[in-house]
Amino acid sequence: MESVQAIKQRFEIIGNNPKLNRAIEKAIQVAPTDISVLVVGESGVGKESIPKIIHSLSHRKHGKYIAVNCGAIPEGTIDSELFGHEKGAFTGATSTREGYFEVASGGTIFLDEVGELPLTTQVRLLRVLENGEFIKVGSSQVQKTDVRIVAATNVNMFEAIEKGKFREDLYYRLSTVDIPLPPLRDRKEDIHLLFRKFSSDFAHKYKMPAIKLDDQAVQLLLQFRWSGNIRQLRNVAEQISVLETTRDISIATLKSYLPSEGSNLPSVIKDKKNDSDFGTEREILYKVLFDMKSDLNDLKKLTMELMESGNTNVQEKNKNLIQKIYGSNQEENEIDFEDQNELSVIPMAKTTQSASSTFTDSEDNYLFAETVEEEEVLKLEQKEIEMIKKSLEKNKGKRKAAADELGISERTLYRKIKQFDL
Repeated sequence: MESVQAIKQRFEIIGNNPKLNRAIEKAIQVAPTDISVLVVGESGVGKESIPKIIHSLSHRKHGKYIAVNCGAIPEGTIDSELFGHEKGAFTGATSTREGYFEVASGGTIFLDEVGELPLTTQVRLLRVLENGEFIKVGSSQVQKTDVRIVAATNVNMFEAIEKGKFREDLYYRLSTVDIPLPPLRDRKEDIHLLFRKFSSDFAHKYKMPAIKLDDQAVQLLLQFRWSGNIRQLRNVAEQISVLETTRDISIATLKSYLPSEGSNLPSVIKDKKNDSDFGTEREILYKVLFDMKSDLNDLKKLTMELMESGNTNVQEKNKNLIQKIYGSNQEENEIDFEDQNELSVIPMAKTTQSASSTFTDSEDNYLFAETVEEEEVLKLEQKEIEMIKKSLEKNKGKRKAAADELGISERTLYRKIKQFDL
């Protein structure tokens, strides 16, 4: 078994941080096995080195090694890329194509940014991990593959699972062994070593002397947050190597190539509107409409009481109800209570078809109020049916996905489907 130092030299890994050394040790230990590995760490920390180490030290080292950036492949074609497709499976599929899992059988596949995989692809990947089986797009034939999977991600997987963006069972299949890589800000002792290595590489590449930092510039280099990690440090070293004519770099020169301090401080960012917000707004709208229906029922009952008797207490109850619904501004609502025997004017809600309607003690007006209420109920049910239909069509009949989108439980959706005979 090769030592950590030998692996560092072989793969040009710079640094002596204990967390980095521990990550390399774990990679060396799991390499001879076939268990799946999940490499976790921020973007730019060098996660792609770990699967290369694992593959080179495994019994699969003579097989193929394929690295796939899951976040760079469009959702509509990723299944075809990973599992292949049959001729005519979709528009443009002019011939049968082998996927990565078929081509890399006997070798290793590195799935970078695995957290970006669509949920449908996650189901297919889970089957490969469980029994080594997959089906090409457009085919019904089950095929076998013997492939080692090493995955990497920079997202918080537990948050992704909680939000329903990543399957929990797939996470535990992928992360049989977790290998975390530390961010550059936690490897302060390695920052200057890396900068000198990059400076030397660019000096050789561009055929010029290597740049050198003075003591104050080195201190600034160590204190900087490096949110982009090793990738950001490399870019800064390349910029200075190419653009600066002098090879001795002062703190002032280095500062001009670093983002301002404010951009490296934590900031409060308003959460983006997510799918659950849409569900919340819909629930509020439903509540308003149902409250309106209840208020209309109360108005109907009071109108009936007024038709049967001219009791002053009934008039007072009526007045309180209308003020509750429309507010206490008598000038705006123009509610007339001077006549003790009938309700002269009752404005309807602005959301109904008419802006205001007059209720009297006549039977015709009572029937009109009842008709308006029935129309409102029918409109509400129709809207609900349309929303359920659209959601089911959008999610291809999958009730769970449709229920999640509508913001209701799957059981409630099933009841609504039976109720409206969808």
